[in-house]
Amino acid sequence: MTHVFSIPLRTTFRGITVREGMLIRGAVGWGEWSPFLEYDSEVAAPWLQCALEAAAGDWPTPLRDTVPVNVTVPACSPEQAHEIVRAGGCTTAKVKVAERGGRTLADDIARVEAVRDALGAGGLIRVDANGGWDLDEATRAIGLLDRAAGGLEYVEQPCESVEELAAVRRVVDVRIAADESIRRAADPYRVRDLAAADIAVLKVQPLGGVRACLRIAEDIGMPVVVSSAVESSIGIAAGVALAAALPSLEHACGLATVQLLSDDVAISPLLPVDGMLAVRPVEVDDAAVARVSASPARRAHWESRLRAVRQDLGL
Repeated sequence: MTHVFSIPLRTTFRGITVREGMLIRGAVGWGEWSPFLEYDSEVAAPWLQCALEAAAGDWPTPLRDTVPVNVTVPACSPEQAHEIVRAGGCTTAKVKVAERGGRTLADDIARVEAVRDALGAGGLIRVDANGGWDLDEATRAIGLLDRAAGGLEYVEQPCESVEELAAVRRVVDVRIAADESIRRAADPYRVRDLAAADIAVLKVQPLGGVRACLRIAEDIGMPVVVSSAVESSIGIAAGVALAAALPSLEHACGLATVQLLSDDVAISPLLPVDGMLAVRPVEVDDAAVARVSASPARRAHWESRLRAVRQDLGL
C-alpha cells in the first residue's frame, strides 16, 4: 500500500513551498520515500532503500530514549527568524545562509543576530551555507557570522567541494561540518581522508537507511549530526532511529523540521519538547493522510518514479 502526500511549508525552504513524498506500507510499518522532485532515479534509489528498511522494521536497538534537536531557521527576515526560534523550543538553532536570489551577507548577519537575541546568551548557533560560497567568500563570511553569533558552534558545508572545505578549515577558527560532501559524493570518506571537516552530517534517506548510516558513522571517525530532508514524521522517525543508535551523540540533531510543515501524516507528530525528540513509534493517521493527499496527477507522477527506481534496483 502507498499514499502520496503534498504538504505546504510554513515558509519557503530550499526553494520549495510544498513537500511531496510517498508513504510505503511494509510488513511491519510505514516508510517514507521523498526524494526531491529534481532527483533522477539513480539519486532517488538510496532514498527508496531507506523507506523499505523502515517499512520492514529493520532498525537497530536504540541506545537512548530522547534525541536533542535544533530549530531550523530558513533564509527569512530577522523578524521571522526571531519568531521561529522562540516558537521552536530548542536551545540550538541552525540558520540557513548564503542563499541566492536576492539575499546578501548583510541579510545573513541580521538573521543570525536575531537568532542570538531569541536564543539568549546560552544557546548554540550553527549556520548552513549549502556550498554557497567560494573559498574567499567563506573565509570572510564565517568571520563576520561568528562575531554576529557571539561564537558559532560550527559552519555546515561552506563550500561545494571537499578540497575547498579542507582549505577553509585550515584558515578559520570555527569548526566545519560536511553534508553534501558526504551524501552526494561517490566516496563519502574523502572528507575524512583530506581532513576537510570536524563533524559529519548524515541524512538517512539520501544515504540509504539507518544501518548504512551507522556504517558510515563508524568508518568516518568524527562526531555525527543526524539531519533531515524535511520529511513528515514517518521520515523523521528514521533519522531519530539513527540518532538513537549512535554510540555517541555530541551535538543536537537537525530533526525538528516537522515544525516547517503546515500539516503532517502522523497521529502524534514528532515535534520537540524542551529541545528533545522522543524515541518512539510513529503511527500513520488515516484522516491526516486523506487531508494531505496529493492530486491524481501528482500521485501518477510518484507512482511512475517508483516504478523506474524499482526497476533500476531490480525490485
